[in-house]
Amino acid sequence: MPFIPHTEADVARMLETIGAASIDDLFDEIPAHLRCKELTNVETGKSEMEMLRLMSERAEQDAGAMCFIGAGAYEHHVPSAVWDVATRGEFMTAYTPYQAEASQGTLQLIYEFQSMMTALTGLDVSNASLYDGASGLAEAILMAIRANRKSKSNRVLALGTVSPLYRKACKAIVGNQDIELVEVDVNDATLTTDLSALDPYQGEDYAALVISQPGFMGTLEDVNALTDWAHAQGMLVIAVVNPTSLAILEAPGLWGARGADIAVGDGQPLGIPLSSGGPYYGFICCKKALVRQMPGRIIGRTVDLEGKPGYTLTLQAREQHIRRAKATSNICTNQGLAVTASTIYMSLLGPQGLANVAEACAANARALQQQLAALDGVKLVGCGDIFHEFVIETRPSAALVLEHMEKQGILGGWLLEKDYPTLKNTILVCVTETKMAQDLSLYVQALKTSIAEVEG
Repeated sequence: MPFIPHTEADVARMLETIGAASIDDLFDEIPAHLRCKELTNVETGKSEMEMLRLMSERAEQDAGAMCFIGAGAYEHHVPSAVWDVATRGEFMTAYTPYQAEASQGTLQLIYEFQSMMTALTGLDVSNASLYDGASGLAEAILMAIRANRKSKSNRVLALGTVSPLYRKACKAIVGNQDIELVEVDVNDATLTTDLSALDPYQGEDYAALVISQPGFMGTLEDVNALTDWAHAQGMLVIAVVNPTSLAILEAPGLWGARGADIAVGDGQPLGIPLSSGGPYYGFICCKKALVRQMPGRIIGRTVDLEGKPGYTLTLQAREQHIRRAKATSNICTNQGLAVTASTIYMSLLGPQGLANVAEACAANARALQQQLAALDGVKLVGCGDIFHEFVIETRPSAALVLEHMEKQGILGGWLLEKDYPTLKNTILVCVTETKMAQDLSLYVQALKTSIAEVEG
């Protein structure tokens, strides 16, 4: 528990001043059946020694497995300098600039982050970050509904290649605001979206089209044709992107004749390690015309009365800074420490270093894909270009194959049929720059052995 400085005498004196008999009286409007009951299934506290022993034992359970799972969380090499700098006291204890102008160093760092993100996405403006990529997409949908004055509907189209995890999160957030997310079918053979799949929506009123590049299954969409189609229908275009891929793929701001209007994604690939489910942070960029619909904070650069550079919060469209009725969002946040790490990561690598990482990822994925294509009992699914993820189909049960691979110390991939029921026995495999030639050979052998054991 955090340290609470109030003594029982202090509490009694405050209650007497406001005329309440007890702290419970302050919450008497909450029905009894909604109040938290005593936690009966929580163990009593452990000593520091016991706690450290338990956490060490659990950490050891994660050790030794080689990870080929992607699906939105990616294992990249993080230079030691990234977190050595990010966890210095001046960064770790000052990453949320509520008293903004007093935190010039923090504001400058966020300003540099925004500049880097606009360079990657090819768009005009970036905010200071969001909870994660999924909530970032929900915010982008809300932006599109507010900004597209030509649309009278509360409907948004989303390609089926957009992450199913993102789509579920968006439905949970925007569905409660009477916004409908309509999903476009995926071609099971190519794992992309056919333009003909959009024919039923031709001429219909939708505020935006959500395009993922790369798609959840690793394939690359024809983003130029999709963007132009959406704009011809009067829709805004929301791009869901992997920031690492933008070092070698076309920036969403350049898609089609006019470019995507909003770009979102998760910043985890940029210097944030896989750590049992976190941390993550979302980024969101947009065209200048939409900037007043953007949630969260934007850092601006100016000069003071002496002509010296200075940084300040600007366009603070969250309810902490303006009236709630005028706020564009009440869930946005600045995941400042993670953003700090990403800014350091991108600064260390530079444009060419980030491109080298992306190219190594793509090369490794192609190499493993070619090796697996030669295995008996394995078939490649999808025939288009990929970034660093691809799909294979196994002759026996893919779920059992993955179980057997895990016993050999290989986390073989993401079981796709959970989210795409028509893709039976398919596995989404991810390869990043962290994998060497011998690692790919280990994967091939583990998959070959597992297929034999399952069919055994």
